[in-house]
Amino acid sequence: MELTLSIPALLFPAISLSMLAYNARYLAIAALIRELHRQYKQKATAILGKQVRQLQRRLEIIKQMQAAAILSFLMSALSMLLIYVQWMFWANLFFGISLLALIISLLLSFIDVQLSTRALRIQLSDMRGEDLSE
Repeated sequence: MELTLSIPALLFPAISLSMLAYNARYLAIAALIRELHRQYKQKATAILGKQVRQLQRRLEIIKQMQAAAILSFLMSALSMLLIYVQWMFWANLFFGISLLALIISLLLSFIDVQLSTRALRIQLSDMRGEDLSE
């Protein structure tokens, strides 16, 4: 398969949309942390501790997701530059790295969704008065 300029360019919208979604997740978690901090100042509870641990893990994963998406975007752009100057070996290599980084980013996004679901279960169990051990 011959790599042309249009192939890496196809990743640009997908990566850009992923980065927007990741940023939205980050902003939502930041707002939640601020709210939990306010609640913690009023009264610290065990459920808040569980939520804080989940949020710390999710923040780390979101940081890694964003880094992988940025790496994917950068490698795709460099791949296009290398295609333009006709360094095809390097263009193919950088494009492959771009795809790998995008896959890693998506896998991390999947993990984040799983953690988010677990955090919601903690909240629901608190409202029902159950004790969920992690």
